[in-house]
Amino acid sequence: MSLVQQAKERLVAHQPQTLALDFPEAGVLLPLTNEPEPTIILTRRSDRLRTHRGQVALPGGRRDETDGSLIETALRESQEEIALPPNQVEVIGALDQVVSRFGILVTPYVGVIPPELEFQPNPDELDAVFKVPVSFFLEDRRKRTDVLSFRGMTLHVPCWQFEKFEIWGLSAIILTNFVNVAFDAGIQMVHYQSERQVKDGMGQR
Repeated sequence: MSLVQQAKERLVAHQPQTLALDFPEAGVLLPLTNEPEPTIILTRRSDRLRTHRGQVALPGGRRDETDGSLIETALRESQEEIALPPNQVEVIGALDQVVSRFGILVTPYVGVIPPELEFQPNPDELDAVFKVPVSFFLEDRRKRTDVLSFRGMTLHVPCWQFEKFEIWGLSAIILTNFVNVAFDAGIQMVHYQSERQVKDGMGQR
């Protein structure tokens, strides 16, 4: 079975974790190329932007009122950011929801795309579009491990260096979730309970 076919089967069966938070919403796309050695399309945000400047990100953005769903948001933003035609994307499933440090509830979707597509970064938003082999993340040759906090929990998140690009933070959380769900990568982001949660009994099963 090919890696892409494996990802399709695992994503169809996956029940993504959702967060009951009344936050502004965003949809992002994890584009996966359909080839024997699949790659993931990533972007580098422009240094001129107000938020997340210079960071590696997945294509996507905030939901518009005209978007019928967050999948539409992810596809629309991907077309605007990297000229990825929506009709070239086979959305195969969602990953776990995450929250950005600016209080945005982000839903990631995985989409399979033809390997021969060419991309054009929107110069108003991006400095670069690049491909990273899935095998790079499966090998987990991380540069470091970042310790991040969310709602009283502590996450140990990989940071990878791929060529000149540093992949960390929210993007690294989403990518880790993807390779764990799709390929049983076994990359652990250890969660520690806060003392208050333990006292309140929230850790009891």
